[in-house]
Parts: sequence; structure tokens; C-alpha cells
Amino acid sequence: MDFVYHFQKLCHVETRRSILAVGIVLAIVLVYQSSTLPDGNALFSLFSFGKNSLSLGRNSSLVGNDSKSMGSSVVLDRLNNTEVSLSGTKDQPIIGSSSVNDSSSEHVVTVDNTGTSLVNAGTQDKAGEPEAALAPMQVNGLNGNSSMGSGQRSKSGFTLGNVGAPEGSVVSIPPAVSPTLSLSNMTLQRNSEENSSVSKVKQATQMPSSGEKSAELSNSLVTSDINLAKIHKANIKKGWAPRTSLSKMYSLLLQSRVSSHSMKPKWPSKCDEELLYAKTQIENSPIIKEDKDLYPDIYRNVSRFKRSYEMMERTLKVYIYKEGEKPIFHEQTEPILKGIYASEGWFMKVMEDNKQFVVSDPTKAHLFYMPFSSRMLQLTLYVRDSHKRNNLADYLKNYVDMLATKYPFWNRTGGRDHFLVACHDWAPFETRHHMDNCIKVLCNANAARDFKIGKDMTLPETQIRKVEDPLRNLGGKPPSERSILAFFAGGMHGYLRPMLLQHWKNDPDMKIYGELPRLNNRMKYAQHMKSSKYCICARGYEVNSPRVVEAIFYECVPVFISDNYVPPFFEVLDWEAFAVFVAEDDIPKLKDILLAIPEKKYHEMHRRVKKVQQHFLWHNKPVKYDIFHMILHSVWFSRLNQIQSVTQD
Repeated sequence: MDFVYHFQKLCHVETRRSILAVGIVLAIVLVYQSSTLPDGNALFSLFSFGKNSLSLGRNSSLVGNDSKSMGSSVVLDRLNNTEVSLSGTKDQPIIGSSSVNDSSSEHVVTVDNTGTSLVNAGTQDKAGEPEAALAPMQVNGLNGNSSMGSGQRSKSGFTLGNVGAPEGSVVSIPPAVSPTLSLSNMTLQRNSEENSSVSKVKQATQMPSSGEKSAELSNSLVTSDINLAKIHKANIKKGWAPRTSLSKMYSLLLQSRVSSHSMKPKWPSKCDEELLYAKTQIENSPIIKEDKDLYPDIYRNVSRFKRSYEMMERTLKVYIYKEGEKPIFHEQTEPILKGIYASEGWFMKVMEDNKQFVVSDPTKAHLFYMPFSSRMLQLTLYVRDSHKRNNLADYLKNYVDMLATKYPFWNRTGGRDHFLVACHDWAPFETRHHMDNCIKVLCNANAARDFKIGKDMTLPETQIRKVEDPLRNLGGKPPSERSILAFFAGGMHGYLRPMLLQHWKNDPDMKIYGELPRLNNRMKYAQHMKSSKYCICARGYEVNSPRVVEAIFYECVPVFISDNYVPPFFEVLDWEAFAVFVAEDDIPKLKDILLAIPEKKYHEMHRRVKKVQQHFLWHNKPVKYDIFHMILHSVWFSRLNQIQSVTQD
């Protein structure tokens, strides 16, 4: 019995030791996994029902590790597939995406294996996905109730009535916190982008550590058809509307009404009568078959355009508000006169210097110009790393409230005879709600968002490299000397450009690149455009690109790959006469589409590009039909479209 008793006692002791040992092992495992797995996964990873959590935890940390098993879909989802992204500028990259340039030749970004971005001095990057920072966009259908088929065109072409577009989606903006315009009461943190040659690219996912160079991450962006398809699908989920064809845009221009954006003025004005008279003259314009200044084949209706331009020169008067503090308001100097946002600075400068259209008496004005720079607004008021831009919108709301309090003109029409000219990507957000009735002239002209065809107008995004000589290096080779079928070079931001690069980077007839090598980069870019038959104008984060104007500048036929982008001066120019439009989904067919264009047709398109060039050139002293006058004519056109609805019950 003693033997049995001692044996049982020994077994109990060993059992307790075993349990203690197992407990120690479990404790060690838990401590280890708590230090390596995300919160909440340490315990669940010990059991079968925790496998999914364990797998997710590993995937979520792959980008920061040296794992070579990292799939490109993980990287792409993190870089391009964020449901609600936080946006920024060159110094403020979007969380979840790499901040790379949407400009042209000299805008080169290279990344070393430490994750540091080395940027050429003086370059300017475009902001990415600005409006997604507050809420995913909800886009209304664009088909509308139009009875005209998408391919049908008006007999008159150039129209002044019954135009507009369905209301776009809206995102609420908090009310202004203060009616004051003093910059001293706001946080002023200037992002000195023009003086910076080195900026760190922050990402929600870290760059690979030692052993995994950043080039591998860049290459992974263009390696998988499946993953690229996921990107495109993800952007559709985020709010991208189906493609609106150019013919459908024109149908909307003809058929949609602006009554929802208009109101009868609170009191009559002689200026309204003058506009109605001008409109009548345009509608009864004499037929023009030939003109020494205008090439009829590039216009929707050259007769009406010429008459409209003449009536603008004879009639239009603009009042420029004196209020507003520099540098956000009033005449701009460098760097706003250089780079990809130069259009708004040049227009402001030329408009404020103008003696023909500007009047000092606001009672004689047909239009009221609010002279602010969306680029300077971003540089001056955006707080670095804050990912908040409500203060920018509030600042403009305070400005409008002040004008409405000080002057009667805003309240007479609800702001419908006021206009703004803005090129920064954030401008649609900054002017939403409190400036919705205004005529907005925007570079970011997206028909699938808040851009209202017939009321809002497209500002050509121009790349100015030398303020003293904006026409330097103008022109290109004749068609017989253009050996390159198609050319593109630029940053791989957005979902579309990686697809373009993947499909065509190795084609011998196509010169499709990411950023060009830094050495002699500027000359290489210009020479490529001068030597190419077709120049690809592919969207980046947003629909617009400076390559549209660059292609015309270098006499290269533009090829638009940007669904829902409304081309500049769309209400006047027949873009299909001198440009090619390719649906984003047709990127795999791009070469076949271009090769299918007969040589005779290409030569005619090239000739028309040279004819339309005069409308896209800045001059230190404006000349007839140049880009300044065309922008002003777009505003004039929009106001004439509204005047019938505004003046009638």
C-alpha cells in the first residue's frame, strides 16, 4: 500500500510539473506573438478559427518586411485602393499611395532604397484624389432625360440655349468659423515646394527594408493584369461613373437645362439687356465659309463663334473685386506663372492688367471676377500633415460672405454672374456649395463629378517653363519626320498609367515610359513629342493633364485616355476633328486604334492641330484669339447660356 501511495503521489507531482511546463510554453508563445502580430491576433492565432485573422495580420505587415512573397495586389490595394484616402501635395503625399508627379519632362522623381524621394529642384507635383478625403463620391447617372441620341449633333453646332448638366454629388462643408479675412488669424504654414529639392515620401505602408530595393516595389505595380483590373474595379466602387463619351457630353450641352442653377434677378439691370441683345446677334450670325484667322474645320460652328467673339469684344465688361489679401488674391508672380498650375496665375495677371474689358464701376459690369489662386490658397493655408482642408473652403466662404454683405451684386443673381478661374486639383472641393452658382473655370473638369456642362468651363492646364518667353521651343517636326507612333512619359500615379505602361512599354513602335532619365530629361521630353505622331494624354489621379496643351504646343495629335474629362473650349472646338479619344478600357487596343487611322486622315489632323494652336498660347501681351481671350470667351458663353433663364419667369 505504501508503494501504491508513493507512486500516486509521484504521478500527481509530475502532472503538476507537466501542466506548469505547458503553461510556461503557452505564456512564451503568447508573449512572442503579441510582439509580432497585430492587436487581437495573438490569442486567436493559437486556434483553428483564428487562421483568417492570422493571415490578415501577416498580409497587413508584408510591406514593412523583407518578404519576397509580397503580392503586387497587396501593394496596389494599399497604394490605389483606399476607400477614403487622405490626400496631400508633393510634401504631403496621400496615405496609401506614392506621391509622384503628373507633369512632364522635368518633373522627375526617383526613390532610393531608404524611401527618400529625390526631386529636381523647382518641380511641382499634382495633388492626388483630393475629394476622397472627406467622403466617397456618390455620382449621379449622366444619361439624364435627354431625347437626343448620344451620337446626334445639332445642326447649328454652336449653341447658347438649354445647356447644363445634372446636379453632381455633394459633400457637406462645416460653416465658416469666422467672417474675417485676416490671414493672421489662420495657421500659415507655407509649403515651399519650389525651393525644395528633396522631400520624403510618406506612405501608409513602409518601403521595404534592407535587401528589398524600392525599384522592386515600383516594378510590382505593373506586373499583373489581374491586379490592374482590381485597381480599375476598385475605383469604380469608390465612385467613378461610367464613361461619358464626347458625343454624349455634347448632347448634354445641347439638351440639359440650367434652370436649376438659375434664378430671376432681384432687380433688372441694363447689363442683362445688353447680354440679351448680344445673344440675339449671335443666333442670327451670318454664314462664314472661309476666314483669314479661323480654320472652319476645327470648330463646331465657326460662324457663331466668330460672331460671339466679336460681340464679346464689343460688349463685355468685367469688374474685379479689390478685396482679398495677397498672396491668395490678386496679381501673381513666380512660381504661379510657371509649372503646371500656371494658367490661373497667367489669367489673373493678364485680366488685372487689361484695359479693354475691366471697368471700375461695378454697375456697368456683365461679369464679376473673384481673383484668387487655388494654388496659393493651398500653399498658404494647408497645414502640413493635417490631411484637413476645410479651412481652405471656409476661407473662401468667408470671402463670399463678405462680398455679399458689402456689395449688392452677389445677391442680385445669387452669384450667377460671378466667375472664378482655378487650376489646382482641390478647387472643386474648395468652391463647393458656397460658390456652386458661380461660373467655375477649372482644370479639374470631371463630368462625372461636380462639373456642370454648360455652366462650368474647362481651364487648359498649361506647363509654362520660362515666364519671359512662354512660346520658347514652340512647334515640331513635319509628319514625314515623325518616326514614333505614340509617346507618353510621366509618373505612375493613379490606376490607369500603370496599365498603359504594362501593355505598351516594350512595343518597338511606341515610346511609353514612366519618368524619363534625369540626364537631359527636359530636351528628351520635348524631342519625343516633336518626333511623335500621337501624344498620349493619360489621366493621373484626376482627369486633367498638361499633356493636352503640350501636345498641341509641339504639333502632336493628342490622344485622350481619360474617361469623363471635358476638353478645353469644348463648347466651341470640334475636338474629334484633330484629336483621338480612347476609352480607358481600350488600352489593350491602343496600337490597333492608332494604326487604323488612315495616313491621309492623320495628315489632316496634324494640319488642324497647327491651326488650333493659336487658342492655347500665352503671350506677355495678349493677342486676338489666344488662350486668355478663349478663357474669357468661355465665361462669356456660359453667362449668355444663363441669361435667358435668369431674365424670364
